[in-house]
Amino acid sequence: MTDFANEYCMHTATCGQLRSSDIDKDVTLCGWAWHNRDHGGLIFVDLRDRYGCTQVVIDPECIAQDEFACAEHLGREYVLKVEGRVRSRGEESFNPSMPTGEIEVLAHHVTVLNESVTPPFSIEDGIETDETMRMKWRYLDLRRPEMFSALLLRHKVAQAIRSALNERDFLEVETPILANSTPEGARDYVVPSRPNPGRFYALPQSPQQFKQMLMVGGIERYYQIARCFRDEDLRADRQPEFTQVDIEMSFVENDEVMDMMEDVMAHTLQAVNVQHAFPLQRMPWKEAMERYGCDRPDVRFGMELVDITDIVKNSGFKVFSTVAQQGGVVKAINAKGAGDWSRGDIEKLASIAADNGAKGMAWIAFTSDGAEKSPIIKFFSDEEFSALKKALHVEPGDLVLFAADTFATACAVLSALRLHMADALGVKREGHALLWVVNFPMFKYDEDEKKYAAEHHPFTMIRKEDIDKIETDPLSCGSYSYDLVMDGFEVGGGTIRIHNAQLQRRVLRRLGLSDEQIDEKFGHLIHALELGAPPHGGIALGLDRLCMLLAHKNSIRDCIAFPKTSSAADPMTGAPSTITPRQLKEVNLRLL
Repeated sequence: MTDFANEYCMHTATCGQLRSSDIDKDVTLCGWAWHNRDHGGLIFVDLRDRYGCTQVVIDPECIAQDEFACAEHLGREYVLKVEGRVRSRGEESFNPSMPTGEIEVLAHHVTVLNESVTPPFSIEDGIETDETMRMKWRYLDLRRPEMFSALLLRHKVAQAIRSALNERDFLEVETPILANSTPEGARDYVVPSRPNPGRFYALPQSPQQFKQMLMVGGIERYYQIARCFRDEDLRADRQPEFTQVDIEMSFVENDEVMDMMEDVMAHTLQAVNVQHAFPLQRMPWKEAMERYGCDRPDVRFGMELVDITDIVKNSGFKVFSTVAQQGGVVKAINAKGAGDWSRGDIEKLASIAADNGAKGMAWIAFTSDGAEKSPIIKFFSDEEFSALKKALHVEPGDLVLFAADTFATACAVLSALRLHMADALGVKREGHALLWVVNFPMFKYDEDEKKYAAEHHPFTMIRKEDIDKIETDPLSCGSYSYDLVMDGFEVGGGTIRIHNAQLQRRVLRRLGLSDEQIDEKFGHLIHALELGAPPHGGIALGLDRLCMLLAHKNSIRDCIAFPKTSSAADPMTGAPSTITPRQLKEVNLRLL
């Protein structure tokens, strides 16, 4: 707490400030009545503000009669001003769980600044109130210490990032919120333009193109704590409006961006008292997929994927041998400690596999008493079964789960099962683990759309040795890309950008856009690249997600002051809401 906490205020001290060194001082406190207790003539009030809590004693011998009478009827969350003297509680009454537990304030005056009706839930940490209820009364929820702590941590993280970037000659530049619609992998939020009937703005999914044009403009080092918007299905770590730390640099290669970002992260983690070793591991995308089944691996525990394709390619289990002989893969994980699960519990895991694209799920249980149980054991030769156990380091008490499919599907299935089994078995995941996942593919094939898509985004620089493959073999093209991964979440994604206009056109054509569509949607960027664009690259950090992990929360909603529900609604304000026929007419719209 700074000295400014008591300036420009009614109070002379905060409710978390006073200690035994303040005994005999006259003070004024302001805050909310948290807990009230009437002890037969003495009234005790725990007065709370954002800084903490102080016990106030209201003694009829030390206060005016009318003020004491008022104090007898104080309700929860009444807003009070208390003037009094600091005194010791006495050793027998110390409260070691409170920073102010050695003292109390004997009130001389108590003023009710505002009353409160009974709150819809207790202003306490650890309440079991439904989250929608908490969001409906969010301003009350924010009074709870754990919610305030999350917002305070968010503030510290944002300020530390700002400080680190400012020290490194970055300029904070604002980019437009009302922009044009561009494909970014999710639906846009659109805004009708009243002066331009039939035309629409789109709220930015990211400032990507603007920051690239800032590099063309010679800014060289840019950042922005930017509001972004995506109309997509929500999860615990997604919101329709979110905040990202957007960064771009000129005259850099990917190692230089990552080195800079590690320095910023080291500064940021230090600001919130989190210890982590630097430099960070840089894991190739292919390795991450092979070992963990995903490109955002939680490396705090093992249970890694093992490729057993060569072991089972000629086995009598046709599901495995057919996949192996048709170019697919057979992979497995060893869930140590689950070998004694019942067959019914094991087979329930098939729903997780199915949700991630599997047609079925094979398993072998090695019970703690040495038995081997599975409907598929009989299909393996002794040599195959021995090699399988050796590859997976099998011991009594282990459960081996298999996936046989394309590389992508097998990885997705076992990645999901790996995380589920870690939770089910209580596998410890202590502290934080940061690493880079690098060298992503440039393209992927979208089976639903029957066309190629960008793995990161279409402005990513292709690896120099792969540029000639754009038209002929796009799936073999690599890229200069890097994701910052923390505890199994992507907290930042970045790439070196294409700075040549003709190369950018080739990539967009490979993604299925005609020259007319390129000029319509990306003409401004193409023209900028034609006018001396420097080599440049950058990264965007998800501020909400980073704070969620640092605060040890399960949802980013607990690190956002006023979030939306999973249906993208705000229970507090009622958004989204209907608008009047007059408003619709003004923007030339009609509801169907």
